[in-house]
Amino acid sequence: MDLYEYQAKELFRHAGVPVPDGRVAQTPEEAAAIAAELGGRVVVKAQVRVGGRGKAGGIKVVEGAQAAREAASRILGTDIKGHLVRRVLVERASDVVAEYYLAILHDRGSKGFLAMASTQGGMDIEEVAARDPRAIARVAINPLIGLQPFHVRDLVYGAGFDPQTVGAASRIATTLYGMFVSVDCMLVEVNPLVLTADGGMLALDAKVSLDESALFRHPDLDVMRETYAQDPQERTAKEKGLSYIKLDGDIGIIGNGAGLVMSTLDLVSQAGGKAANFLDVGGGASSKVIADSLEIVLSDPRVRGVLVNIFGGITRCDQVAEGILVALGRLGKVKAPIVVRLDGTNAEQGRRILSEAGIKGVVPAATMMEAAAKSVDLVGSA
Repeated sequence: MDLYEYQAKELFRHAGVPVPDGRVAQTPEEAAAIAAELGGRVVVKAQVRVGGRGKAGGIKVVEGAQAAREAASRILGTDIKGHLVRRVLVERASDVVAEYYLAILHDRGSKGFLAMASTQGGMDIEEVAARDPRAIARVAINPLIGLQPFHVRDLVYGAGFDPQTVGAASRIATTLYGMFVSVDCMLVEVNPLVLTADGGMLALDAKVSLDESALFRHPDLDVMRETYAQDPQERTAKEKGLSYIKLDGDIGIIGNGAGLVMSTLDLVSQAGGKAANFLDVGGGASSKVIADSLEIVLSDPRVRGVLVNIFGGITRCDQVAEGILVALGRLGKVKAPIVVRLDGTNAEQGRRILSEAGIKGVVPAATMMEAAAKSVDLVGSA
């Protein structure tokens, strides 16, 4: 679960990581009141779970309450990379001398933790890594041992932090690791971690991703979840217990088994198309699950075609066919073509059910490659 910046900074503040003074506002009037209380220069920052806010006009440095009101008025309600801005964070502006990068994350490769640091903060770390991989210090951490002083030394000295920042940066790294473990984080990132004119260090930005499966241990953090801010398809899928991830294409994908769905995505890409989603109905999917899945996929306005790829093991293909008919009955006329590939248990019965229904726009396919090619062709000609 990704947190908003203001939520992440609440965790930082509670853990003892220094952050700028500030509060969140939902209206221009609230932003003005916060700016008046802080006094002087303030930063008005759009609160969305996406990077690149500054380039999109979502971060403004202004002087005084009236300017903060005007900045918040311009930012609130705007769309930043598909995310609607509902709140802004109003903070005291900082006199920045230098910018650094610091992060702790789960490393799936080693099945441990990884700490990273760089003296090139304030920009996308991917750009830094591509341009100069040696600019990023990486330190592997065994969770059974935890972050030790020698890890911290390797991190800050390896990254080339200025001598005057080593002590403060080391303390912040140690504190962040303690928070990372205590609240079951998947990622903690500070970009930039800044050295200020008075010699202090501040987390000027904050990114925290929590392990959703561990939220039962943290009811105080679970309240940070905001269902209205989630994607509507992802929210509905979660409520129905389905594994759904939205992508940026226009061909909806439904399959049973993560491996099969991933293979289907690859085949669609090879055929020249782009998948709109990943949706795994799991093993033993009933007709109701299939119907729910199809409704979720078709509720996405970007979807111009659907590929249903089912290999019947535990799942029965006749139930899949029935589920498709149920969904189409609920939805009425569906403009998007639906390519269906059924194989395995009761596949022949499933194909017969769809054939006898004679629904226009439901197209059978014998193989995965044929299904992918047909989906791309139908979407392209629509």
